Amino acid sequence: MTSQLTATAAHPVLRVPPASPAAAAAYFGASLAFHADVSDVAAALAADGDPGFVLLDSRSTESWNQGHVPGAVHLPTALIAEQARNLLDPAVPVVTYCWGPGCNGATRAALALAELGYQVKEMLGGLEYWVREGFEFETWEGRERRDADPLTAPVDSGDCGC
Repeated sequence: MTSQLTATAAHPVLRVPPASPAAAAAYFGASLAFHADVSDVAAALAADGDPGFVLLDSRSTESWNQGHVPGAVHLPTALIAEQARNLLDPAVPVVTYCWGPGCNGATRAALALAELGYQVKEMLGGLEYWVREGFEFETWEGRERRDADPLTAPVDSGDCGC
């Protein structure tokens, strides 16, 4: 038993032990308060009625024209302080997105909105994962859809089981 504990302690994954269940629940609960994933946002937007939030694309106009989520509001991060009050109802939560996981533009936009008093979440994966999961997107030329990437979405089902 001692050798098993020594081997576990030496392993990089468990060198720092996992958090207690209570600490883990607090951390992961907080994470869900700050983030939404692409599939959940798509399902909410596809459902009949008001999804209860506004989806905000925080990228430049050039990026927006290359492709964006249909129905999203376009407000580049640099313009949030000056234009948010004209475009967004402070009583309605906002979900921000940018290019993808390699971009922190949605995080910066969420911070700017939170500092103005908005309730805000960030859509994990951004437009990249929206497109990779096979959801429709819009460009200056019209609407498009690509086949879902089997590494990001189930091939024969709309539900990944997450």
